[in-house]
Amino acid sequence: MQQKSLLTPAETARYARHLAIPEFGLAGQERLKTGSVLVIGSGGLGSPLLLYLAAAGVGQIGIVDFDVVDESNLQRQVLFNVGDVGQPKAEVAARRLRALNQHIDVRVYRTRFTRENALELIGQYDVVADGTDNFPTRYLVNDACVLAGKVNVYASIFRFEGQVSVFNYAFPDGSRGPNYRDMFPEPPPPGLVPNCAEGGVLGVLPGIIGSMQANEVIKVLTGVGEPLAGRLFLFDAASFTTRILRVRPNPDVRITSLINYEQFCGLEREGGAEPAVRDITVQDLQRLLANGANFQLVDVREPYEYEIANLGGTLIPLTALPDRTGEIARDRQVVVYCRSGLRSASAIRILQERFGFDNLYNLKGGILAWSDEIDSKVPKY
Repeated sequence: MQQKSLLTPAETARYARHLAIPEFGLAGQERLKTGSVLVIGSGGLGSPLLLYLAAAGVGQIGIVDFDVVDESNLQRQVLFNVGDVGQPKAEVAARRLRALNQHIDVRVYRTRFTRENALELIGQYDVVADGTDNFPTRYLVNDACVLAGKVNVYASIFRFEGQVSVFNYAFPDGSRGPNYRDMFPEPPPPGLVPNCAEGGVLGVLPGIIGSMQANEVIKVLTGVGEPLAGRLFLFDAASFTTRILRVRPNPDVRITSLINYEQFCGLEREGGAEPAVRDITVQDLQRLLANGANFQLVDVREPYEYEIANLGGTLIPLTALPDRTGEIARDRQVVVYCRSGLRSASAIRILQERFGFDNLYNLKGGILAWSDEIDSKVPKY
């Protein structure tokens, strides 16, 4: 007796092109319908990833994102449009997915992904897809997946380059494939690798890489094809070249618990205490400039950012800072700024701790605050 299909007539018609693939067929589509994916981040990678998972018919999709839509997102985050600016990304994304496919269940977690909620969240899903853009969350996703026994479909993007892999994959013999820490046991030093906001990203790149990430999720859920377990796929959009690197288990890597990932990545001091950084407001800086005060203004962003918008300061990128300390005054007040105040605070800590500076002030809010509160003609970059 033929077993009844899990698909409704409407679903059978919708997924006809999947059903026509001999290796995929009804069984593959039913696995998608009964499968679940937790997508962490609905931005650049999350946009194409979520759209294709929803279109393909993944039965349950969870979206973790606490951010709101910003105008700068629209260059690459195709889930959103101009009318969505200022709205919660996860909520907007969920509306788009439900409009795309009424046969799926979309759940929203408008919260940060933290070590307090990580295991609870991923425990509800079959597969986790990492669409994050910072190292603390990336290591947290990896470690939580290892501890919970979940597959982690990973992707990352930067400028013209993208990466895709499948970590902690469950092989038929019960063994697990390599995880992110097998490839990168330790994070890079703070400030060495800028994020997409600081370093930029080609608008179409997340569409390419996010689609590949969705492809790997579908392969894992259906059992169709060979996932990128134990392999790291590298793509360069500028030269249109690809490489695949082997990833092997690292016997020195042991993951036994979730840790303080901000501290692990060098963004927070042990015990939570950061060295003191003195702030000044954009109004304070405006007065210094108006009064012709004898001070130095230092910009620690990248050259391309400086070309777009600057306050007239000396450009010394954060990555070049240790080699250019001789250009920074020690005999007068020095105001250091960046886009938001985060990189400039890091720069000041480096200069204070390693080079003994004691005359540095961080511009609170950076270029963003200056544009909002002093001069709206200055682009927010």
